[in-house]
Amino acid sequence: QIQVVESGGGLVQAGGSLTLSCRTSGRGFSNLAMGWFRQAPGTGREFVAAISRNSITRTYADSVKGRFTISRDNAKSTMYLQMNSLKSEDTADYYCAASPYISANINDVIAWGQGTQVTVSW
Repeated sequence: QIQVVESGGGLVQAGGSLTLSCRTSGRGFSNLAMGWFRQAPGTGREFVAAISRNSITRTYADSVKGRFTISRDNAKSTMYLQMNSLKSEDTADYYCAASPYISANINDVIAWGQGTQVTVSW
């Protein structure tokens, strides 16, 4: 069984930066692809970014490309999302996701975190 816990959310001004962390336990972290999804109020959960097991492959939603960077440290069983140049439309609950392979498809996720809230103010 995989446990996934996010941290690092909060309130930030537009144009600012924030870093989210996601730590897993249970199944070997290095055997999992990892990703981030987000869900704004009244909307469905959408893909943000994903990273392969060995960090060689990374993929991003067009809306965050060039502003967000996903990374991981297998020795610490932790994944990160560095978010720069934040916009009001980035406001959402951000969810860490574990998958057997890198994917932007929500149906490929096998474990979810509880979510961490990110609010970007004007």
